[in-house]
Amino acid sequence: MRMNSNIQGVLFALLGFALFSTHDAVIKHLGGSYTAFQIIFFRTLLSFPLVTVLLMQDRTDANLRPRHPWWITLRTGSDMLAGAGAFYAFSVLPLAQVYAMLFASPLLITILAVPILGERVRLRRGLAVIVGLIGVLIVLRPGAMPISLGHLAALASALGGATSSIVARKIGHEERSAVILLYPMMANFVVMGALMPFVYVPMPVIDFGGMTVVALFAIVAGLCIIVAYRKAEAVIVAPMQYSQILWAAFYGYLFFHESIDGYTALGIVVIVASGLYIVFRESTSNASENRPVSHIRARPDAGPGTRLSTLFGRPRNAD
Repeated sequence: MRMNSNIQGVLFALLGFALFSTHDAVIKHLGGSYTAFQIIFFRTLLSFPLVTVLLMQDRTDANLRPRHPWWITLRTGSDMLAGAGAFYAFSVLPLAQVYAMLFASPLLITILAVPILGERVRLRRGLAVIVGLIGVLIVLRPGAMPISLGHLAALASALGGATSSIVARKIGHEERSAVILLYPMMANFVVMGALMPFVYVPMPVIDFGGMTVVALFAIVAGLCIIVAYRKAEAVIVAPMQYSQILWAAFYGYLFFHESIDGYTALGIVVIVASGLYIVFRESTSNASENRPVSHIRARPDAGPGTRLSTLFGRPRNAD
């Protein structure tokens, strides 16, 4: 029964991350015609109906005033940074390069867990983080190639995503789920809406359909990841995120005529290997008290869908 449950979890995770990769490919296509601000605005706008229906399942008897306003403010800002950075990076860089830098997020989570969660990073995990950051440098090749605004945006997205995820881990048990979900959504809607008069480009019906796909896939993919974590152990589900690099190579080659060069491939291998080591290291009973990486279930740059896990209770194998 355990084996069947874990297999189901892996399948749901692979489906969820495949949908995320398709979501990202659509963003890359739309990014050729529209700014990241416009894409985020319409993704948020189109997400509201589905998110509202899901929020109706939250029967908590409380208001929407945050118990931790400063943490919510930090998470809202970092969430917006993650989204804007990733969406811009996808529009100007090859998909595989963007994923390589976003895959650094677990490494950053490990670092941020020290001041925010009070986590102790021991020698082996510390070395794994250093190795992973070296992998990022291999991809960027500073000095050998120019570092563009797209590269900086992808790194900013990784940092924003790591910050958002670790803050959610810190306050998730005390803050109402609707607060954690709605504040970043409302901030994106208000800020990006304020920018619309300056960046809006009229959309044909087919591109509006693409915006709808982005919103829908973010939510459905997020729900798949939630189901995966309910059915399987975190240490089994978490590494499935790296399957996105296969989709990046496939979509990049098929639709955008992209290829992965040797340095990018080597950097990806180093980053993924260090991330996997950290996840499996955290699975041991005495390696980490908080286990911040293998228990982070959000991908903030992808939209509200990945933050809906707070609405459905704590997975059965969360600790």
